[in-house]
Amino acid sequence: MSIEERRLETDVLIIGGGTAGCFAALTIAENSDVNVIVAEKANIKRSGCLAAGVNAINAYIVKGRRPEDYVEYAKKDADHIVREDLLLTMSQGLNKVTKRIEDMGLVILKDEHGEYVARGNRNIKINGENIKPLLAEAVNKLDKVTVLNHVNVIDYIVKDNRIYGAFAIDVDKEVLFCIKAKKVICATGGAAGLYKPNNPGFSRHKMWYPPFNTGAGYAMGIRHGAEMTTFEMRFIALRCKDTIAPTGTIAQGVGAKQINSRDEVYETKYGITTSERVYGTVRETIEGRGPCYLKTKGITAMQDEELKKAYLNMAPSQTLKWIESGKNPSEQNVEIEGTEPYIVGGHTASGYWVDTKRRTTIKGLYAAGDVAGGCPQKYVTGALVEGEIAAKAALEDMRAEGKLDFAKIEYDVLTAIKKEEIETLLNEKNESFTVEQLEDAMQKVMDTYAGGIGSHYQYNEKQLELAEEKITDLITLSTRLAAEDMHELLFVYELKERLTLCLSVIAHLKARKETRWHSFAEHLDYPQKSDDGLKYVNSKVVDGDIQIIVRDLVGGQDTYEHID
Repeated sequence: MSIEERRLETDVLIIGGGTAGCFAALTIAENSDVNVIVAEKANIKRSGCLAAGVNAINAYIVKGRRPEDYVEYAKKDADHIVREDLLLTMSQGLNKVTKRIEDMGLVILKDEHGEYVARGNRNIKINGENIKPLLAEAVNKLDKVTVLNHVNVIDYIVKDNRIYGAFAIDVDKEVLFCIKAKKVICATGGAAGLYKPNNPGFSRHKMWYPPFNTGAGYAMGIRHGAEMTTFEMRFIALRCKDTIAPTGTIAQGVGAKQINSRDEVYETKYGITTSERVYGTVRETIEGRGPCYLKTKGITAMQDEELKKAYLNMAPSQTLKWIESGKNPSEQNVEIEGTEPYIVGGHTASGYWVDTKRRTTIKGLYAAGDVAGGCPQKYVTGALVEGEIAAKAALEDMRAEGKLDFAKIEYDVLTAIKKEEIETLLNEKNESFTVEQLEDAMQKVMDTYAGGIGSHYQYNEKQLELAEEKITDLITLSTRLAAEDMHELLFVYELKERLTLCLSVIAHLKARKETRWHSFAEHLDYPQKSDDGLKYVNSKVVDGDIQIIVRDLVGGQDTYEHID
């Protein structure tokens, strides 16, 4: 099979048409007349974490609160391992982007006084099933923005630590794109699928985080020597059993407490940070007091209806489960469990090491949303804000730097190498193993040796060494994979992305010699917190090896900016 080559050129390439990517495109269009390409491997109408909708804006500065309050909340939840400068610049924009989305048509619930209906100290209620279509519609109307749906970016074009574009494949047709760009914004989201999931077999992709988010942006940055941060702060969501539906809607919506099988409230015993809620559930189960629940028995009929309606906006399987059982939430407690670990910078601090303008350490490359590190608890609105910040920085830098010299890049040579790589995968046969078999092996390794569900999220030094060894073996095996068509080729690249990220995650878990976040990073050889742990654990690939970089915390009134 021979594939077609297509050459494209743009001012700004946005990789990923999810929350941050769409808002970055809107921001650029409003502040300039430059050309933009948005490359999205699905379709921007229903892609990314907002694909199914949401029922609340989880990052909002409610009446009586300040952006600084949100910084303190996120800092406490992550036990100080955050970038306060990033959190503040994000928090300051939350309400503005919320109003912008409302103006696009998002329904935000209001009380009799016209005020947004708050859900706790940082949340407001919305009817958000159509939030992604609203964003997509706004982007599709932009004259200077070209959306490439079903086009998956597989590699950056980098020389001397500056990005000059990217390579991409059409998911449906035999086409290789070489996209020249003056600036690139990575908004590919985080990573699911590294670990064995809660549900096996046919239901294995019924998970908290989108299974299509493979860590592509992380992997491309890792390979090209970008500095990354805090991969060891994995995210494990506490979710409704089987449906993997969010629990916050129940906990905050009706005030349901976490209880064990003896009807004892245990959340106050372990703490109420995100990681502690998971850890408490794990410990209660290990010690024989499981299963664990959110106590909904006894809530009112009105609350029953509110919960069923709320889940239709984002996790209809939970509403269907109540209906199929013939029992409302008021008649049965909701069983809960932790998910497999994810790497996601929207809930934890994992991702690219960026400055306050969301510049990465690769010149001309910016990161926004779940792929950007240092700024946890950003959720939907935080991703929108980071898309805006990255977009404005790209425009600012482009004006300051002037014309970019594309002539120094040997595009013909690089494209020929990439084409040969792809055609080899498409034309050679591999009868030894499939992508799915290697993916299962990878997930089993990570689950067994790098702190997955099967090991109650715990690991030790020896297990991490074995994980590294076995993942390295799988990377070698992955070089012998083949694909029948472009769709299978996509799966090959997704597996390679996950394997690349697995090695970095293992390196970070090994480097943090403490247990700062129970369950998120439960190191059995170092079960306590250490003062020495009040540092960022960063990493960078140099000559093929992962090097760990330890950096001081950026707190208070401090800011961090890259120095050329």
